[in-house]
Amino acid sequence: MWNRTKLFFRGRGEDIRGGMVAKIVIALLVIYLVVVAILGIYWSSEPDTFSVKEQSREVARNLDREMVPGFTTTATLIHMVETLLNKPGGYITNDITPPGVWMDNMPRWEYGVLVQVRDMTRALRKDISRSQSQSAEDPDLTVAEPQMHFDNSSWALPSTETEYRRGVEALKRYLARLSDPQQPRAQFYARADNLNNWLADLETRLGSLSRRLSESVGKQSVAEGLAELPEGETAEGYKSVQTPWTQIDDVFYEARGTSWALLHIFRAIEVDFRDVLVDKNALVSVRQVIVELEGSQQSMWSPVVLNGSGFGVLANHSLTMASYLARANSAITDLRELLSQG
Repeated sequence: MWNRTKLFFRGRGEDIRGGMVAKIVIALLVIYLVVVAILGIYWSSEPDTFSVKEQSREVARNLDREMVPGFTTTATLIHMVETLLNKPGGYITNDITPPGVWMDNMPRWEYGVLVQVRDMTRALRKDISRSQSQSAEDPDLTVAEPQMHFDNSSWALPSTETEYRRGVEALKRYLARLSDPQQPRAQFYARADNLNNWLADLETRLGSLSRRLSESVGKQSVAEGLAELPEGETAEGYKSVQTPWTQIDDVFYEARGTSWALLHIFRAIEVDFRDVLVDKNALVSVRQVIVELEGSQQSMWSPVVLNGSGFGVLANHSLTMASYLARANSAITDLRELLSQG
Protein backbone atom coordinates (compact mmCIF):
# COMPACT_ATOMS: atom_id res chain seq x y z
CA MET A 1 0.00 0.00 0.00
CA TRP A 2 2.79 2.42 0.93
CA ASN A 3 4.64 1.73 -2.31
CA ARG A 4 1.49 2.43 -4.33
CA THR A 5 1.06 5.78 -2.52
CA LYS A 6 4.67 6.73 -3.24
CA LEU A 7 4.27 5.88 -6.90
CA PHE A 8 1.05 7.92 -7.08
CA PHE A 9 2.61 11.09 -5.64
CA ARG A 10 5.75 10.60 -7.71
CA GLY A 11 3.62 10.46 -10.86
CA ARG A 12 1.69 13.54 -9.76
CA GLY A 13 4.96 15.39 -9.14
CA GLU A 14 6.26 14.51 -12.58
CA ASP A 15 3.01 15.70 -14.17
CA ILE A 16 3.25 19.01 -12.28
CA ARG A 17 6.89 19.52 -13.30
CA GLY A 18 6.05 18.62 -16.88
CA GLY A 19 3.22 21.15 -16.89
CA MET A 20 5.48 23.85 -15.47
CA VAL A 21 8.12 23.18 -18.14
CA ALA A 22 5.48 23.42 -20.86
CA LYS A 23 4.22 26.73 -19.43
CA ILE A 24 7.77 28.12 -19.26
CA VAL A 25 8.45 27.08 -22.87
CA ILE A 26 5.20 28.71 -24.03
CA ALA A 27 5.95 31.88 -22.06
CA LEU A 28 9.46 32.12 -23.52
CA LEU A 29 8.07 31.54 -27.02
CA VAL A 30 5.49 34.33 -26.54
CA ILE A 31 8.18 36.71 -25.23
CA TYR A 32 10.42 35.84 -28.18
CA LEU A 33 7.64 36.49 -30.70
CA VAL A 34 6.78 39.83 -29.05
CA VAL A 35 10.43 40.93 -29.09
CA VAL A 36 10.80 39.86 -32.73
CA ALA A 37 7.61 41.73 -33.68
CA ILE A 38 8.81 44.92 -31.94
CA LEU A 39 12.21 44.64 -33.63
CA GLY A 40 10.51 44.10 -36.99
CA ILE A 41 8.45 47.27 -36.56
CA TYR A 42 11.52 49.26 -35.48
CA TRP A 43 13.67 47.93 -38.32
CA SER A 44 10.93 48.80 -40.83
CA SER A 45 11.32 52.53 -40.13
CA GLU A 46 12.73 54.32 -43.16
CA PRO A 47 15.83 56.46 -42.54
CA ASP A 48 15.26 60.21 -42.41
CA THR A 49 16.49 62.47 -45.16
CA PHE A 50 19.69 64.42 -44.49
CA SER A 51 21.29 67.66 -45.63
CA VAL A 52 23.87 66.85 -48.29
CA LYS A 53 25.58 70.20 -47.75
CA GLU A 54 26.02 69.73 -44.01
CA GLN A 55 27.09 66.13 -44.47
CA SER A 56 29.69 67.13 -47.07
CA ARG A 57 31.00 69.98 -44.91
CA GLU A 58 31.47 67.55 -42.03
CA VAL A 59 33.39 65.13 -44.26
CA ALA A 60 35.53 68.01 -45.56
CA ARG A 61 36.35 69.10 -42.01
CA ASN A 62 37.31 65.57 -41.02
CA LEU A 63 39.58 65.24 -44.06
CA ASP A 64 40.81 68.85 -43.76
CA ARG A 65 39.99 69.38 -47.42
CA GLU A 66 38.23 71.94 -49.58
CA MET A 67 34.88 71.11 -51.19
CA VAL A 68 35.91 70.92 -54.84
CA PRO A 69 33.44 70.09 -57.63
CA GLY A 70 32.35 66.49 -57.19
CA PHE A 71 32.98 66.42 -53.45
CA THR A 72 29.30 66.73 -52.50
CA THR A 73 28.10 64.07 -54.96
CA THR A 74 30.75 61.55 -53.90
CA ALA A 75 30.31 62.22 -50.18
CA THR A 76 26.53 61.87 -50.57
CA LEU A 77 26.93 58.57 -52.41
CA ILE A 78 29.16 57.26 -49.62
CA HIS A 79 26.73 58.35 -46.91
CA MET A 80 23.79 56.68 -48.66
CA VAL A 81 25.59 53.33 -48.78
CA GLU A 82 26.64 53.68 -45.14
CA THR A 83 23.01 54.42 -44.27
CA LEU A 84 21.99 51.16 -45.96
CA LEU A 85 24.53 49.25 -43.88
CA ASN A 86 24.20 51.04 -40.53
CA LYS A 87 20.50 51.90 -40.18
CA PRO A 88 18.42 50.16 -37.46
CA GLY A 89 18.72 46.44 -38.11
CA GLY A 90 21.56 47.01 -40.54
CA TYR A 91 21.27 45.66 -44.06
CA ILE A 92 18.22 43.37 -44.04
CA THR A 93 17.86 41.98 -47.56
CA ASN A 94 20.23 39.07 -46.93
CA ASP A 95 19.00 38.20 -43.41
CA ILE A 96 18.27 34.51 -42.80
CA THR A 97 16.95 34.84 -39.23
CA PRO A 98 13.84 36.54 -37.78
CA PRO A 99 12.68 39.21 -37.97
CA GLY A 100 14.67 40.14 -41.08
CA VAL A 101 13.80 36.96 -42.96
CA TRP A 102 10.08 37.76 -42.54
CA MET A 103 10.33 41.36 -43.73
CA ASP A 104 9.75 42.35 -47.35
CA ASN A 105 9.05 46.11 -47.33
CA MET A 106 12.46 47.23 -46.05
CA PRO A 107 14.38 44.93 -48.44
CA ARG A 108 12.48 46.51 -51.34
CA TRP A 109 13.30 49.98 -50.00
CA GLU A 110 16.95 48.95 -49.82
CA TYR A 111 16.81 47.70 -53.40
CA GLY A 112 15.38 51.00 -54.62
CA VAL A 113 18.27 52.88 -53.00
CA LEU A 114 20.80 50.35 -54.25
CA VAL A 115 19.75 50.70 -57.90
CA GLN A 116 20.36 54.45 -57.79
CA VAL A 117 23.71 53.96 -56.02
CA ARG A 118 24.73 51.52 -58.75
CA ASP A 119 23.66 53.87 -61.55
CA MET A 120 25.50 56.86 -60.12
CA THR A 121 28.64 54.83 -59.40
CA ARG A 122 28.60 53.59 -62.99
CA ALA A 123 28.11 57.15 -64.27
CA LEU A 124 31.11 58.27 -62.22
CA ARG A 125 33.29 55.54 -63.65
CA LYS A 126 32.04 55.67 -67.25
CA ASP A 127 31.58 59.40 -67.88
CA ILE A 128 31.98 61.91 -65.08
CA SER A 129 35.54 61.02 -64.03
CA ARG A 130 36.85 60.91 -67.64
CA SER A 131 37.60 63.84 -69.92
CA GLN A 132 36.78 61.92 -73.09
CA SER A 133 35.85 58.44 -74.32
CA GLN A 134 39.47 57.30 -74.66
CA SER A 135 40.60 58.56 -71.25
CA ALA A 136 41.77 56.04 -68.66
CA GLU A 137 39.26 54.96 -66.02
CA ASP A 138 39.79 56.01 -62.43
CA PRO A 139 41.45 53.09 -60.55
CA ASP A 140 39.28 53.39 -57.45
CA LEU A 141 36.04 53.75 -59.38
CA THR A 142 36.90 50.58 -61.31
CA VAL A 143 36.79 48.87 -57.90
CA ALA A 144 33.76 50.70 -56.47
CA GLU A 145 31.41 50.14 -59.41
CA PRO A 146 31.55 46.31 -59.54
CA GLN A 147 31.49 46.11 -55.74
CA MET A 148 28.16 47.94 -55.68
CA HIS A 149 26.83 45.50 -58.28
CA PHE A 150 27.58 42.51 -56.04
CA ASP A 151 24.66 40.15 -55.27
CA ASN A 152 22.39 42.06 -52.88
CA SER A 153 21.17 38.92 -51.06
CA SER A 154 24.40 37.05 -50.26
CA TRP A 155 24.73 36.40 -46.53
CA ALA A 156 28.10 34.62 -46.42
CA LEU A 157 31.29 33.79 -48.33
CA PRO A 158 31.35 36.71 -48.93
CA SER A 159 28.52 38.68 -47.41
CA THR A 160 26.85 41.55 -49.23
CA GLU A 161 27.81 43.98 -46.46
CA THR A 162 31.50 43.09 -46.81
CA GLU A 163 31.52 43.74 -50.55
CA TYR A 164 29.61 47.01 -50.26
CA ARG A 165 32.01 48.25 -47.58
CA ARG A 166 34.88 47.58 -49.96
CA GLY A 167 33.08 49.71 -52.50
CA VAL A 168 32.68 52.48 -49.92
CA GLU A 169 36.39 52.37 -49.12
CA ALA A 170 37.18 52.72 -52.83
CA LEU A 171 34.87 55.74 -53.07
CA LYS A 172 36.56 57.26 -50.05
CA ARG A 173 39.95 56.86 -51.72
CA TYR A 174 38.60 58.53 -54.84
CA LEU A 175 37.21 61.38 -52.74
CA ALA A 176 40.54 61.84 -50.94
CA ARG A 177 42.42 62.03 -54.24
CA LEU A 178 39.81 64.31 -55.79
CA SER A 179 40.13 66.85 -52.98
CA ASP A 180 43.91 66.65 -52.53
CA PRO A 181 45.08 70.30 -52.70
CA GLN A 182 48.70 69.40 -53.39
CA GLN A 183 48.32 66.95 -56.24
CA PRO A 184 44.77 66.04 -57.25
CA ARG A 185 44.96 62.68 -59.01
CA ALA A 186 41.23 62.22 -59.58
CA GLN A 187 38.83 64.14 -61.79
CA PHE A 188 35.17 65.11 -61.75
CA TYR A 189 34.01 66.72 -65.00
CA ALA A 190 30.80 68.60 -64.22
CA ARG A 191 29.73 68.89 -67.84
CA ALA A 192 26.28 68.99 -69.37
CA ASP A 193 26.85 65.88 -71.51
CA ASN A 194 27.98 63.81 -68.53
CA LEU A 195 24.90 64.79 -66.53
CA ASN A 196 22.66 64.20 -69.53
CA ASN A 197 23.93 60.64 -69.99
CA TRP A 198 23.00 59.75 -66.42
CA LEU A 199 19.62 61.48 -66.75
CA ALA A 200 18.83 59.41 -69.85
CA ASP A 201 19.18 56.19 -67.85
CA LEU A 202 17.23 57.66 -64.96
CA GLU A 203 14.37 58.72 -67.24
CA THR A 204 13.75 55.13 -68.33
CA ARG A 205 13.97 53.80 -64.77
CA LEU A 206 11.43 56.29 -63.44
CA GLY A 207 9.15 55.67 -66.41
CA SER A 208 9.13 51.94 -65.71
CA LEU A 209 8.62 52.45 -61.97
CA SER A 210 5.72 54.88 -62.52
CA ARG A 211 4.05 52.34 -64.82
CA ARG A 212 4.39 49.55 -62.26
CA LEU A 213 2.92 51.78 -59.56
CA SER A 214 -0.05 52.80 -61.73
CA GLU A 215 -0.82 49.15 -62.49
CA SER A 216 -1.93 48.67 -58.87
CA VAL A 217 -5.53 49.37 -59.97
CA GLY A 218 -5.27 47.45 -63.23
CA LYS A 219 -5.63 48.83 -66.73
CA GLN A 220 -6.04 47.87 -70.35
CA SER A 221 -2.81 47.62 -72.33
CA VAL A 222 -2.15 46.99 -76.00
CA ALA A 223 -0.95 43.43 -76.48
CA GLU A 224 2.69 43.07 -77.42
CA GLY A 225 3.40 42.33 -81.08
CA LEU A 226 0.19 43.96 -82.26
CA ALA A 227 1.14 46.30 -85.11
CA GLU A 228 -2.30 47.88 -85.51
CA LEU A 229 -5.88 47.04 -84.77
CA PRO A 230 -8.14 46.06 -87.65
CA GLU A 231 -10.99 48.45 -88.30
CA GLY A 232 -13.86 47.82 -85.94
CA GLU A 233 -11.85 45.71 -83.47
CA THR A 234 -12.18 46.76 -79.83
CA ALA A 235 -11.19 44.68 -76.82
CA GLU A 236 -9.65 41.77 -78.70
CA GLY A 237 -6.38 43.67 -79.17
CA TYR A 238 -6.00 44.54 -75.49
CA LYS A 239 -5.01 42.75 -72.36
CA SER A 240 -5.62 43.50 -68.70
CA VAL A 241 -2.52 44.37 -66.65
CA GLN A 242 -2.60 44.54 -62.87
CA THR A 243 0.01 44.19 -60.15
CA PRO A 244 -0.69 41.14 -57.95
CA TRP A 245 -1.96 42.28 -54.54
CA THR A 246 0.97 40.51 -52.82
CA GLN A 247 3.43 42.70 -54.75
CA ILE A 248 1.75 46.10 -54.40
CA ASP A 249 3.61 47.02 -51.21
CA ASP A 250 6.89 45.73 -52.70
CA VAL A 251 6.64 48.08 -55.69
CA PHE A 252 5.60 50.96 -53.44
CA TYR A 253 8.57 50.61 -51.09
CA GLU A 254 10.98 50.17 -53.96
CA ALA A 255 9.68 53.50 -55.25
CA ARG A 256 10.11 55.06 -51.80
CA GLY A 257 13.73 53.91 -51.68
CA THR A 258 14.33 55.14 -55.22
CA SER A 259 12.94 58.60 -54.50
CA TRP A 260 14.85 58.81 -51.19
CA ALA A 261 18.13 58.16 -52.98
CA LEU A 262 17.34 60.46 -55.91
CA LEU A 263 16.36 63.30 -53.60
CA HIS A 264 19.86 63.37 -52.12
CA ILE A 265 21.59 62.84 -55.46
CA PHE A 266 19.77 65.79 -57.05
CA ARG A 267 20.55 67.97 -54.06
CA ALA A 268 24.21 67.10 -54.57
CA ILE A 269 23.96 67.72 -58.31
CA GLU A 270 22.57 71.17 -57.60
CA VAL A 271 25.83 71.92 -55.76
CA ASP A 272 28.42 70.25 -58.01
CA PHE A 273 26.85 71.07 -61.39
CA ARG A 274 25.66 74.54 -60.41
CA ASP A 275 27.76 76.42 -62.97
CA VAL A 276 26.56 74.40 -65.94
CA LEU A 277 22.96 74.44 -64.67
CA VAL A 278 23.03 78.23 -64.40
CA ASP A 279 24.64 78.50 -67.83
CA LYS A 280 21.91 76.32 -69.37
CA ASN A 281 19.09 78.02 -67.39
CA ALA A 282 18.33 74.55 -65.97
CA LEU A 283 18.56 75.24 -62.25
CA VAL A 284 14.80 75.69 -61.95
CA SER A 285 14.20 72.25 -63.50
CA VAL A 286 16.54 70.60 -60.98
CA ARG A 287 14.75 72.32 -58.12
CA GLN A 288 11.41 71.19 -59.52
CA VAL A 289 12.66 67.58 -59.48
CA ILE A 290 13.75 68.05 -55.87
CA VAL A 291 10.33 69.46 -54.89
CA GLU A 292 8.53 66.43 -56.37
CA LEU A 293 10.91 63.98 -54.71
CA GLU A 294 10.47 65.73 -51.36
CA GLY A 295 6.72 65.25 -51.73
CA SER A 296 7.21 61.53 -52.27
CA GLN A 297 8.94 61.28 -48.89
CA GLN A 298 6.05 62.54 -46.79
CA SER A 299 5.25 60.46 -43.72
CA MET A 300 2.84 57.55 -44.13
CA TRP A 301 0.08 57.56 -41.52
CA SER A 302 -1.37 54.23 -42.57
CA PRO A 303 0.19 51.02 -41.19
CA VAL A 304 -0.37 49.32 -44.55
CA VAL A 305 -0.16 50.36 -48.20
CA LEU A 306 -3.74 51.12 -49.20
CA ASN A 307 -4.89 50.10 -52.66
CA GLY A 308 -8.20 51.80 -53.29
CA SER A 309 -9.52 52.02 -56.82
CA GLY A 310 -8.80 55.08 -58.93
CA PHE A 311 -11.89 57.03 -57.81
CA GLY A 312 -12.89 54.85 -54.84
CA VAL A 313 -13.43 55.62 -51.16
CA LEU A 314 -10.01 54.49 -49.91
CA ALA A 315 -6.72 56.12 -50.80
CA ASN A 316 -4.32 54.51 -53.24
CA HIS A 317 -0.76 55.09 -52.06
CA SER A 318 0.71 53.59 -55.23
CA LEU A 319 -1.09 56.09 -57.48
CA THR A 320 0.00 58.96 -55.22
CA MET A 321 3.62 57.85 -55.46
CA ALA A 322 3.28 57.36 -59.22
CA SER A 323 2.03 60.94 -59.54
CA TYR A 324 5.10 62.36 -57.77
CA LEU A 325 7.50 60.25 -59.83
CA ALA A 326 5.74 61.10 -63.09
CA ARG A 327 6.01 64.83 -62.37
CA ALA A 328 9.66 64.42 -61.41
CA ASN A 329 10.26 62.51 -64.64
CA SER A 330 8.58 65.26 -66.63
CA ALA A 331 10.92 67.81 -65.05
CA ILE A 332 13.86 65.55 -65.90
CA THR A 333 12.74 65.53 -69.54
CA ASP A 334 12.71 69.34 -69.54
CA LEU A 335 16.12 69.32 -67.85
CA ARG A 336 17.60 67.08 -70.54
CA GLU A 337 16.29 69.32 -73.29
CA LEU A 338 17.91 72.37 -71.68
CA LEU A 339 21.22 70.55 -71.21
CA SER A 340 21.21 69.46 -74.86
CA GLN A 341 20.94 73.00 -76.14
CA GLY A 342 24.12 74.75 -77.20
